Amino acid sequence: MPVILNIETSSDVCSVAITCDGRVLTEKESTEGLNHSKLLSVFVGDVFKETGLEIKSVDAIAVSKGPGSYTGLRIGVSLAKGLCYALGKPLIGVGTLDSLVSHALISLDQYISDFAIEGDILFCPMIDARRMEVYTSLYNRKGEKLEEVSAKIINSSSYSKYLKKHTIFFFGNGSVKCQSLIEHPNALFRGPLKSSARYMLRLAEKKYELSKFENVAYFEPFYLKDFVATTPGNKVIKKFK
Repeated sequence: MPVILNIETSSDVCSVAITCDGRVLTEKESTEGLNHSKLLSVFVGDVFKETGLEIKSVDAIAVSKGPGSYTGLRIGVSLAKGLCYALGKPLIGVGTLDSLVSHALISLDQYISDFAIEGDILFCPMIDARRMEVYTSLYNRKGEKLEEVSAKIINSSSYSKYLKKHTIFFFGNGSVKCQSLIEHPNALFRGPLKSSARYMLRLAEKKYELSKFENVAYFEPFYLKDFVATTPGNKVIKKFK
């Protein structure tokens, strides 16, 4: 199985993990806010020191592609692309919402037990955008997307047609502000499950096996909404050449 360097910077979490054969070999993570430009290169260096691997030994580099924080995504994608160029490795893009669902599915049996759920279950990851808006989609229990990723303004009627027939788990850092609006017995809120590089593992390995790689030259983050340019301090590439 491939050795993959996973990078997640789409939120206030800065997370790096080396994975292989369905396992996390090591990881470094900070939840202290958007300080990614200072932490990311340090974390990459640390995970290779901890495993004893050389960075050139990885088979691919996976990065969370969004949606999420404009600046965070830009920093993570810039580093991932730079490393791919420098090392001649393929780039794997992993949807941020897909990764959150992968996290939730790991605890599926526990959810069913805790909430005494009967019948079908849907999963609704939510990433905070602004005010009452979230980046979101809807997934079944196999992790298959039922709706296109979109920016939604949440109100009391949101998801009403699905809630009539399904239990829906709402989670992610955008779900907390929506809990008071979506009041239905079939609406369950699991709390703000965080984005993390470790939960990219399954999706990244599957894409590697299928050779679903990004075009490094043209790959850009999936911002979903127009990007307002910032200067994300891209000082990290030379260190790893």
